[in-house]
Amino acid sequence: MQCLSKLLLAAVAMAAVPAAMAAERAYPNVGKPLAQAEIQRFDRMIGPEGKELPVGHGTVKEGAELFVKRCEVCHGKTGRNGIVRRLMVGKPGEPYKGSFYGQEMNGPSYYPYPTITWDYINRAMPASNPGTLTPNEVYALTAYIYYENGIIKENDVMDEKTLLKVQMPNKDGFVPAKPVYPPDPKWPSWY
Repeated sequence: MQCLSKLLLAAVAMAAVPAAMAAERAYPNVGKPLAQAEIQRFDRMIGPEGKELPVGHGTVKEGAELFVKRCEVCHGKTGRNGIVRRLMVGKPGEPYKGSFYGQEMNGPSYYPYPTITWDYINRAMPASNPGTLTPNEVYALTAYIYYENGIIKENDVMDEKTLLKVQMPNKDGFVPAKPVYPPDPKWPSWY
């Protein structure tokens, strides 16, 4: 009988430990609600329509200079041979229009919307200090990358209006989220 009461006492004690650990702890000054201004600093995502794009502008030449200073270390001198993602799959004046498989899917030419490149650079680059580029620098880098991919011309200026007019080479290369019947004739035959 004593053995049974010791086992029962041990079982009750073991059940009490997780219950005590699950109880809420008080952490003073942790978890206070964020002010609206603090929330907006985190909300920097740019959608496909580009409504959230800030005012600014950048040229291919400015982007080329900035690329050497801030991007070349990871992406290589040409954006094609770095230690990370390949950025260029086309050439100036010749956008890549082939099948997007493997390495071709890495470059911004693969994206259906021109705002994706701007958004990604703005939020994630440079990798060593993400989100520190000014809107003008992001527009300039986007212009340079699009020029090197053959998407825009050398004298084109990227800003919140012209970026939205860029025609991406793979804009029709994606299957719609909801199937459409009858299928659009410009979609691939396998769809």
